[in-house]
Amino acid sequence: MYENNFPNKRYKHTLAFLQKHVNTSESILDLGVENPFSEIMKSQGFQVENTQGEDLDVNFGVVSQSSAEVVTAFEIFEHLVAPFNVLKEIKAQKLVASIPMRLWFASAYRSKTDPWDRHYHEFEDWQFDWLLEKAGWTIKDSAKWTNPTKKVGIRPLLRLFTPRYYIVYAER
Repeated sequence: MYENNFPNKRYKHTLAFLQKHVNTSESILDLGVENPFSEIMKSQGFQVENTQGEDLDVNFGVVSQSSAEVVTAFEIFEHLVAPFNVLKEIKAQKLVASIPMRLWFASAYRSKTDPWDRHYHEFEDWQFDWLLEKAGWTIKDSAKWTNPTKKVGIRPLLRLFTPRYYIVYAER
């Protein structure tokens, strides 16, 4: 998945934000299949259970039946057609979620080979905040960071100072 392009900066920021808001004694349901970051969470002492690839646009059972105290969703909601529905079904009292932000100088991401690896939404921060608030969440903290690349050009230059990722900690 990350051939020669492991997202070290994103993982570093995400882990620091998670550690700021979630205790390792709290159980976590991580939306999305097991991945390199869920392994990092486990290696840091977090109790993590991942979803199994269910279509979270139509199948909420794993979320509504979970007894986890925290739900994490790192770069998941942009892949859903209707993220509001799954956000309403979460029973946990805490949510830590991140999204790649919509960039005015780049079109939405779409893999030509993997139908699950496409962005239906690319949010601005206020849109994601509004979505969470409408789904019953209160945002307690948030952060943004850039994602510079080692390429030359106008877009790589813009990525030096344009925030690419947005993360929130919210409670019911």
